[in-house]
Amino acid sequence: MKKPIQSILAVAAVAFSVLTTHAQTAPKILVVDVAKLFDSHYKTQEQQAKLQADEAKAQEQLAQITKEGNTLVEQFKELDEQAKSPAASAEAKAKAQGEAQKKYDEIQQKRGEQNSFVQNTRTTLQQRFQTFKTLMVEEIAKVAVEVAKKKGATFLIDKSGPTLIGVSNVLYFDPSLDITEEVMAGINKDRPAVTPTPVTSTAPAAAPAASETPKITVPGITPSK
Repeated sequence: MKKPIQSILAVAAVAFSVLTTHAQTAPKILVVDVAKLFDSHYKTQEQQAKLQADEAKAQEQLAQITKEGNTLVEQFKELDEQAKSPAASAEAKAKAQGEAQKKYDEIQQKRGEQNSFVQNTRTTLQQRFQTFKTLMVEEIAKVAVEVAKKKGATFLIDKSGPTLIGVSNVLYFDPSLDITEEVMAGINKDRPAVTPTPVTSTAPAAAPAASETPKITVPGITPSK
């Protein structure tokens, strides 16, 4: 009788060992909202404040370029009127017409300067924001992983991003699995006492779109693009 009992006990021990091992390796999945952490991060607010300040400076520079262009337009109009004046001599008309053409060429150059400034400013601000965003997401992910590991997680899923078909990556999860607030607390440990006022959007600041850019126009002449 002892041998069968020993065999049964051995089988039971193996079964218990398998169950214990399975329990130990069972995955623990946690979720985090990276987009929320990025939007509310104090460094994001600081970066937005800097970008908006630079955008304001760019708007001032754009206004100055436009003002200079409009001054050229007024000078062109005066010369054009002189060239068409019935009271002017043929020589005076020819001279005024030549100067008007030079002034028009200056206007074209100023238009090019205006368009280049807008495009370069937009590209620079967008690149700065994208570079910052990439670095910040890496920093946030590092903190999130540290929190997840401390909680014994084997998987950490970002619930903020949509899939290629436009639906959420996570269709359902128990709220107790969300560690977003804990990660935010870890991020805010190094938060300075004073930070810029939160902005309403984390989209990169940019110069006006082409349709919104002030135009330097000459009456009777279609502006070049």
